[in-house]
Amino acid sequence: MESFADWLRAREDAALRALLAARPELVTPVPADLTALAARAGTPVAISRALDRLDRFTLAVLEALLVLPRPVSPNDLADAMDATQDDVRQALERLERHALIWENGGGGAFAPAPGVRPQLPHPAGLGPPVREVFAGYTTERLAAIITDLEGEEPRGFADSAGLLDRLSALLAAPERLIEDAGPEARAALLQLAWGPPVGRVADARRPVRVGTATTPIERLLARGLLAAEDDRTVTLPREVGLHLREGRLFRDVPAHPPELTGSVSTPGGGDGDELAVRTAAGEAFTTVRLVEELLERWGTEPPPVLRSGGLAVRDLRAVATLLDVEEWRAALLTEVAYATGLLTRSGTVDGEWLPTPAYDLWLARDTAGRWTELARGWLTSDRVPGLAGERDDRDRMINALSEATVRSSAPALRAAVLNVLASAGPGLAVDEESIRARLSWLHPRRTGALRDRLIGWTLREAAALGLTGFGRLAPYARDLLDGHDPEPGLRKHLPEPVDEIVIQADLTAVAPGPLVTELARELALSADVESTGGATVYRFTPTSIRRALDAGRTAAELTELLSRHSVTPLPQPLTYLIEDVARRHGHLRVGSLTSYVRGDSPAVLDEILADRRSGTLRAHRLAPTVLASALPRGELLDALRGMGLAPVAEEPGGGIIITRPDVLRADPPPTAEVVRVRPGGATADDSMIAAAVRALRAGDEAARHGAEQARRRGDAPSGEPPRSPAAATVERLRAAVQSGTRVWIGYLDQQGQSSSRIVEPVRVEGGFLTGYDATRAAVHRFALHRITGVAELDEDS
Repeated sequence: MESFADWLRAREDAALRALLAARPELVTPVPADLTALAARAGTPVAISRALDRLDRFTLAVLEALLVLPRPVSPNDLADAMDATQDDVRQALERLERHALIWENGGGGAFAPAPGVRPQLPHPAGLGPPVREVFAGYTTERLAAIITDLEGEEPRGFADSAGLLDRLSALLAAPERLIEDAGPEARAALLQLAWGPPVGRVADARRPVRVGTATTPIERLLARGLLAAEDDRTVTLPREVGLHLREGRLFRDVPAHPPELTGSVSTPGGGDGDELAVRTAAGEAFTTVRLVEELLERWGTEPPPVLRSGGLAVRDLRAVATLLDVEEWRAALLTEVAYATGLLTRSGTVDGEWLPTPAYDLWLARDTAGRWTELARGWLTSDRVPGLAGERDDRDRMINALSEATVRSSAPALRAAVLNVLASAGPGLAVDEESIRARLSWLHPRRTGALRDRLIGWTLREAAALGLTGFGRLAPYARDLLDGHDPEPGLRKHLPEPVDEIVIQADLTAVAPGPLVTELARELALSADVESTGGATVYRFTPTSIRRALDAGRTAAELTELLSRHSVTPLPQPLTYLIEDVARRHGHLRVGSLTSYVRGDSPAVLDEILADRRSGTLRAHRLAPTVLASALPRGELLDALRGMGLAPVAEEPGGGIIITRPDVLRADPPPTAEVVRVRPGGATADDSMIAAAVRALRAGDEAARHGAEQARRRGDAPSGEPPRSPAAATVERLRAAVQSGTRVWIGYLDQQGQSSSRIVEPVRVEGGFLTGYDATRAAVHRFALHRITGVAELDEDS
């Protein structure tokens, strides 16, 4: 092969599709041709992402390719790795599939792809070879080192290349030199032998001779056993490192992941597994209930947004108190609601945290559907609730819902942890240390203290959200990870919603289980939650009844609703309470003058003015049944209610304003976009990958034969662009997606000019058509509202 691009070009379409599926970032956007794909695949960012996906053994095989003298065959790798040929062959196939290695020259010998070597500066923990590490030395200094080692000045070596060859030959068997340097020098070398092969010293570049060296480092530098990179950095040459390792490239690199360990209960779906699933489903139900309770409260009493963004610590503690949970779980619930799109901030300055209109749609779903949205939001979110309450690098508080909780690695790590749990045997609750060991083998480059903490947080949050029970992944959570619908699996483990309550004479109502959505909302409006658990207890109070009346309910409607859903006759104390509150409700009406009070009876206004508390109203009488006030309408309403009255708000025309505190909503910012990715990380759709491969092949065709010929090959049929009704256009495009056929469309550009395109549709969603555009030899997105029509193509076309 002449080049890496030529090697890619010679591969079959199936191999290219496998490459793009393994490295989906390479088609964002789709490159113009395979030469551009090869260039993008060799960029540092693309190589780094590909290396991050490799397991420890596959990465070690790649490092061995960088270390061993070329050409390297699979047999050479198997001998160097002390592994079986099958294991090495599988690792090579994966590296080739990811285009991290390629066959350069044929014969079954592999070479690293362009761009790989700089991303692995110390493969296998070894330093550069002698010729490379001493390349920066002057001719005089190289000659001095060789003179000390051989006892006489080198003859016949006029340039650095010859001196480097001689020094490399001398260090090929360095045992005598190491013994001569002394035991302390050997100990220093052993610290660098297994990597990293660099160390920090003082004044490394000062020329030193064997006869004048005093310290162990000076003795090593004088003998060429260490090389000075700069004034303070020394490097162990590769030949010396391999000698100290006795020729081994790695200490211990298992070809297979470590076994999972933990506690084992009854296998094969016994009582232990059933208990774990029921426990997980119970937590899932609780999560849905807590999120609903939180957003219902914030819909009427929204907390403010901090100037720096996020939720104040006191408001997070208030959430924990309201829901009776720990603060970390309160942070988790708020972050999940935000990630799912149920919660957002209103405005940009002095905003509040409010539910979104999507929350009302969420409420219309059953419990299993609600949980699925929350679980997907958590899986795909790059926010880390566990950071809430901690300090950042500048010792500033990290608040929940702030940008300081964002970590881009969170979604992939959550998916990795859950996939490890999914791979556990029946009845095995994997312990955290075993998960860390497995992930260290699967993704050795993704390490650090944050990763270890994220693993612990993921396990804690998965249990709290109901994905796991007793450390085991629930079956419906496995469906979620695999991209299947988890709702049927969860629904059969959830209690059935009930539409009946038990209303008692002490003004309480007991819900024996989860309520149907309509009843739950009406009961939350007209009563206050007193306790939760297996059954929920509500209490009716004058304030809660007035809240329902303020929301537009009448006394008759409220009585009829409660009578219809109560399994017992409505107690007299409750009917009296509803009638008493309704009798006084609305006798006073408050409007804006700044504001006024209007009533049907002058005597009621006389009582208000005679009350000692009326001084705060700043009111005066305009007419026998009208008072004017300098207070805003809202403050006047609160003040009158504080006096034991039940006023209602009035609009300028005299109509009653229905106050609905339960429907405060904030639209998400116009630029906000919820990006859904599969739990395993960024992936590309199979149909998009197939279209991208076609575009790459077409780009190569265009590059070889010229853009003009490519345009001729893709010319649309002659005649005016097709026109069809909008509904018929969408239906025909969807039919073309299913059948995989090409269609002829008319398309308007931004200037309103119509053009013809030949398109192979791949996807129709979100107001766009995505497909392979034969007239441009590229994958393109078309706005549906700009498509004038669709027509089928004849065979000749």
